[in-house]
Amino acid sequence: MTPDTAHSLCDAAGRRWPVIDGIAFARASRPELADAALARLDAGDRDGALVLLLADQDDWWRGPTADEASLRALVRDRARLTLREAMAHLSWGPVGDYFAHRWSDPTFLAGLALMEAHWTAPRTAFELACGIGQYLRALSQRGVAAAGADVVFAKLWVARHWVAPDAELICLDASVTPWPLAEERRFDLVACHDAFYFLEPKGPILERLRRLAGEGWLAIGHIHNREWPNLSAGSAVTAEELAGLFPDGTVYDDAELTRAAVERRVPHSAPPGALTGAEAFSVVAGPGVVPARPISGALALPPEGAALRRNPLYRGDAIAWPSERYEREYGPRATYPARPTAPERATAGAATAEWAMRRELLDLPERW
Repeated sequence: MTPDTAHSLCDAAGRRWPVIDGIAFARASRPELADAALARLDAGDRDGALVLLLADQDDWWRGPTADEASLRALVRDRARLTLREAMAHLSWGPVGDYFAHRWSDPTFLAGLALMEAHWTAPRTAFELACGIGQYLRALSQRGVAAAGADVVFAKLWVARHWVAPDAELICLDASVTPWPLAEERRFDLVACHDAFYFLEPKGPILERLRRLAGEGWLAIGHIHNREWPNLSAGSAVTAEELAGLFPDGTVYDDAELTRAAVERRVPHSAPPGALTGAEAFSVVAGPGVVPARPISGALALPPEGAALRRNPLYRGDAIAWPSERYEREYGPRATYPARPTAPERATAGAATAEWAMRRELLDLPERW
């Protein structure tokens, strides 16, 4: 796509797509919404266009739609709001709990461990279904030029203002061909964490991810197992289906990656057939994959010198779960202890590495 105006891009077919805060809304399944936002942008009503896009959700969404007054307050006050306050304005409910505490959930640590175990010092990375950008932030902190795509514009907008301000961001439908990315673009690392099980059709989407990776590699984390009673919606896969999708893949039980990070060791892979009882699978594939190495913290730990704070799930001397659902989903595999042992504030380094690896201390965004 090429710039059309200061607030729009034009694709190869001549269709215009709105751009706000450097985020292109190129969601092919929402042409009417794109046209409505463009009309407001063309008329000089940037905030009105932004409110329209912030109200959009994915097709799995069953929660409420944020009211216009709340969204206008979010747009007006974004410079002083915290991440949690912004998500409350968006009426994300349990999804807001998930994103607010993602830095300490065991599946997030597993994703970091998956990428670190096979780390190739990538210069560029692309994450499909990047959400509000937690992995993009971690990659950017290591000097990686990170790009992310998601189907929900509001998540990308939150990433821009609270989590991963330097990332390249685009809103697109993964299921619609072609993706609005330059055909020749390639990335050293292509990732999709805790989302691949939502995506359909999986085969064609995976082909596009492989094309983007070129001679690089794929890291696909936390793919729900359809033979395990997952709590989330989506289109999960069986171990047999996983083997068919990734004949060249190195496959892990997601929980094994979390344990390997805390224990600072090489994660143990297994053939898909041996993982039929796993809650979720993780896999690396592609010509650029290197053999697994011990998890030392090169990606799984915060950068040295980062300002750390105690995991906000602690209230006083105990954990206060944001909801019963959250406790059921993440509590059994939590890596942090039931009672805090770390100081309220610290600096990332050797002295704090154990606390940080088990997510008792966290590197949270400044306006968390």
